[in-house]
Amino acid sequence: MAAAIVRGTRISSRRRHAEGGFTLIEVMISMCVLTVGLVSLLGVFGLAMANTQTSQQDLIAKQLANESLDSIFTARNSSQLTWAQIANVGTGNGIFLTNMQPIYKAGADGIFGTADDVTAGEQTLQDPGPDGIFGTADDISIPLTGYHRQVQIQPVLDSNGNPISTLSSITITVQYSATQTGVTKTYVLNSYISPYR
Repeated sequence: MAAAIVRGTRISSRRRHAEGGFTLIEVMISMCVLTVGLVSLLGVFGLAMANTQTSQQDLIAKQLANESLDSIFTARNSSQLTWAQIANVGTGNGIFLTNMQPIYKAGADGIFGTADDVTAGEQTLQDPGPDGIFGTADDISIPLTGYHRQVQIQPVLDSNGNPISTLSSITITVQYSATQTGVTKTYVLNSYISPYR
């Protein structure tokens, strides 16, 4: 009978130890892990908000690069430019400026990135305003003063390192400063062009 009492005591002390609950250290560690997880989640949320706020500027940069590329292809397709003119200034008969340029309207030639763009004035975007209709009195003009564009046209080389006379690569770079963060961002558009339509 004495052995039964000792066994009962051992069982009851094990139950008390197993049902004791969490210690203060375990609670503190779990709170730290939870805090780190929540702070990380808030950081991701903040980053997503910052990217959303600059998405309009990203779209404008993409559009500026595309309109420049389209003007080059249109000038080639309409025979407005000769194949020799589709090059940067300083490489023979090329007409495209080499450095980063402010965003101007297309000049008299209708091609973006050439010397006559300066006389055409700065390009702006028209926003439809509060009524959502273009061409009304409340339209908003958005200046593109923080944007710069560069058109680089280079010959493509064959496997021996010789330039291919009927193929060039076009790289259009648009740089702009994100209004929310002040960070300079870059959008690059690459394409190829040949003298053939």
